[in-house]
Amino acid sequence: MIKTLVSEEKFAKKTIKDVDVAGKRVLVRADFNVPLNNGVVADDTRIHAALPTMQYLIDRGARTILCSHLGRPKGKIVDELRLDPVAKRLSEFLGRTVTKLDDCIGPEVEDAVERMKPGEVLLLENTRFHKEERENDPGFAAQLAKLADLYVNDAFGSVHRAHASTEGVTHYLPSVAGFLIEREVNALERVLKSPEHPFAAIFGGIKISDKISAIKQLDQVDILLAGGGMAYTLLKAKGIEIGQSPINEESLEIAQQVIDDVGEKLVLPVDVAVADAMDAKANWKIVSIDKIPSEWYIMDVGPQTVDLFQEKLRQAKMVIWNGPLGAFEIKPFQEGTYAIARSIAELDAVTIIGGGDLAAAVQEAGVADKMSHVSTGGGAFLDYLAGKVLPGIETLQEKCFRE
Repeated sequence: MIKTLVSEEKFAKKTIKDVDVAGKRVLVRADFNVPLNNGVVADDTRIHAALPTMQYLIDRGARTILCSHLGRPKGKIVDELRLDPVAKRLSEFLGRTVTKLDDCIGPEVEDAVERMKPGEVLLLENTRFHKEERENDPGFAAQLAKLADLYVNDAFGSVHRAHASTEGVTHYLPSVAGFLIEREVNALERVLKSPEHPFAAIFGGIKISDKISAIKQLDQVDILLAGGGMAYTLLKAKGIEIGQSPINEESLEIAQQVIDDVGEKLVLPVDVAVADAMDAKANWKIVSIDKIPSEWYIMDVGPQTVDLFQEKLRQAKMVIWNGPLGAFEIKPFQEGTYAIARSIAELDAVTIIGGGDLAAAVQEAGVADKMSHVSTGGGAFLDYLAGKVLPGIETLQEKCFRE
């Protein structure tokens, strides 16, 4: 059963519903940082998530100018990271031509914007082809702002970065949020301020240091399940040998803090899949947690651990999950993540999935549409839970509430 998310908190920032967009030139920062395969979009989840904002603007006659980064071109033009495949997929979704330009600033871009008619959509080229984007250069931000009358940030996956197209441009234009950011914030506010109990949290992925602040904020959690690199760092801190599984030695002290703070709420794997190489063709087997060969690598949680996690989750009324439980991108080590994803999808609970690799895994498991919320942001998701300032949201205009 899918439980919908309704936050008791009011979204504090203005959205596109709070401003007049008719006929306006609207610069929308979207998150089209999507995987490509031979020049074709391989996963369009982030594109699809941005559609409600775009359709709202089109329906009201705005002239919509989209911008985004893609990959890490490091301030240089990289043909494989052009946004043409995104424009093609957008055109299919919106049922209209989305014109893709070859740059994101400059006279030719300004001329193309000037010729736009109400309801039309332009997509600017990859903002990271300019090094000034990541430097949050004021001059570059001003050139982007020059294209529009209004700025809309709908790129939740990038709001934790103070870049020119996420933060800098807000100093030059009236700036509001799109529907995706509003939806993401409402989901996380529900977790932080009004969780349902029993409340379970699952943390996987590699870096425990990225998650420690979020775990500390989730003081109302009743159950904390750990898998992936998170788990074997915790296991190492408890004195359990983890073979060749890579960890950051500096994270062991942090791991011990988690063990001390969480206490009996913490549930660790009891068996794991191990392999003699981090490769799909490696020899592998299931072993108990105290029988990991010294030269092998932990690759996934084992079937007994899956059963244990499922048992702990059975009564949960809210589940938040960040990070896969194993090397899900390497077959057959996706099984633990997929099994827990399918179990969570069947719960009568609010289920919130932290973005990045886990969002892709849940999609591949075929249960993304059965979750209450699948976030489009990995780092932003964790930073919001940790109570950190997200520059791309902080600088948007405040909404005035009347009692």
